[in-house]
Formats: sequence, C-alpha cells, structure tokens
Amino acid sequence: MPQLKALAAKPWIWSFVGALAAWLATIAFTGGYGAGGMLTAAFSLAVFMVIVGTGQMFVITLGPGNVDLSLPANIGLASAVAMKSMDGQDSMIVVGLLAALASGAAVGVANYLLIWALRIPPIIATLSASFIIQSIDISYGRGLQIKPPPGFAEFTNLQMFGVPLLALLAVLFTLGAGVALHRMIYGRSVLAIGQNIRAAWLAGVHVERIRFLTYTLSGTLGGLNGALLAGYFRGANVDIGNEYLLSSIAVVVIGGTSVAGGKANIPGIWGAALFLVLLLTMLNTFGVSAGVRLLLTGLIIIGVITAAGGKRS
Repeated sequence: MPQLKALAAKPWIWSFVGALAAWLATIAFTGGYGAGGMLTAAFSLAVFMVIVGTGQMFVITLGPGNVDLSLPANIGLASAVAMKSMDGQDSMIVVGLLAALASGAAVGVANYLLIWALRIPPIIATLSASFIIQSIDISYGRGLQIKPPPGFAEFTNLQMFGVPLLALLAVLFTLGAGVALHRMIYGRSVLAIGQNIRAAWLAGVHVERIRFLTYTLSGTLGGLNGALLAGYFRGANVDIGNEYLLSSIAVVVIGGTSVAGGKANIPGIWGAALFLVLLLTMLNTFGVSAGVRLLLTGLIIIGVITAAGGKRS
C-alpha cells in the first residue's frame, strides 16, 4: 500500500517499531505480567532522554562537528544547585528551578564562548568544559545530602491515569520544539546553517547569534534535566547525568536526525528514547550479563539505524 510505504520511508518510524518490538518481546517472556507498569516506567525514564535529546538535536543540526559533550557534568551540577537552592522547602521550588536553569544556561554560554573566542572545535570545547564543570560540581555537590522538597518529589513522580505527568508535559514541550524548528525563524535558521553555513550567512542569517542561542538552549535544557532528575530520584548526585552523554546523542541519531546537519526530527526522539529504555528492560528481563547486554545493545542500535536509513539514491 502506498500509505504504508510512505510511512516506512519516515526515518523516525523505525525507532517506534524497535520500541514496540522490545516491549512485545519482554511481555511475551513474562507471560504478559507487568506490561502496563513497564510502559509507565518507560515513559517516566524516557522523559529525561527526550529533554536533553532535544537540546542535543538542535546542536547537532547546526552541522558536522557540533555536539554538546558537557551535558553529563552540566546535569550533575544543576541537580546540586537545584537541591541546595530548594533546601527541602516547598516554598523554594520555583527558586531552585530557576537556579538550575540559570546554571545550565551559564554552561551553554561558556561552551559557545570557548568555541567562538578560541576557535576550537565544539567537540573539544564542550569536552574540556565538562572537566571544568565536573570539578566545580565535585567541590560544590560532593556529599550533598539535601533531599528535594516533598511537593517537588511528588510532582516528578505524579501519574494521571497511569501516565506520568512529566511525560505529558514533555509531549507538549516537544510539540513546541517542533513548531520552533519548522515554523519559527530561529528553527529555520538552524536548519539553514546545518545545510550550508556560508549560504545561510549570505542569505542574511545571523550565524553566530543562532549558534549562541542553540548552545545556550542545550545547556538550559541540561540544567532543567538535572533539577527534574534530582526530584525523581530523591536527591542530587555528581554522577546523576553520566548516562546522558551517549544516550543524548543516540536518541538524536536513532530518531532520524542527520549527523551531517540540516535535517532534524522531533518525533523520532520520543521513539528512540522509548526504544533505548525498553531495550534495556528487555535485556535485563532476559537476564543477560552486562557485557553481552552492551554488545547486543550496540548491534541492535546499528540495525535500527540501518533500517531507518533505507535506500539512498
């Protein structure tokens, strides 16, 4: 059918197919036990990948070499800043969230300044920044035992009819990101720069301004993620963002965004995030050892990316 062929040609559809396959394989193994709870948990954990993945997607869309490797350290620092600012009091939740956003935005600005002022590749600049941020985080947040305010912890774990509230809010967020990407001057400028930076400049796009906003956006979303993770897991941790270094890039690539720049995909981020979470759940359910689990995860991801790539003329 033409409709099915057109749907199969969409690069993001394969991430959802992979997520569905992992879920079905798991419930088949367990005899259907815990199928609903598995989806609820998957959506809860996928939210955090979606948030940082969206920021990473905008950065990668700027073109080859653009990537934010400071996200794990950024998330860890922001979690400590948020918890220390909230100080366990519900009345300080907004202050703590603003502090985490400001912390993340400052990291994003610092990343851009390193790239712009020193003229070094983004991958080197953001990696170098991550070591500096991590040092600050260790001195500031190491041993921090402050728990999140009860209201904030409840909010990050709240469910409505079995669906995490954070997931519903993240869906609205990604809808807004899609509008920004395809309907606003900023998003179209990001796509234009990724397609051809010189042509974009000649067309009147303020290239450096857009790059500055994009790295700041990625940093800010990392800061937000740090605060939400601290609430969800009931406390800040220096290492709380470690897993989001590779996963933030993986959800972008698996979701259909081109690493060459100029082509981004919002729906695919959700599919890729769910796929990665459900894949890990499936392998854990099967009792696969850590080494084999990593090997199979890599091979399966390669398979999904290959299927998503399809034929090229």
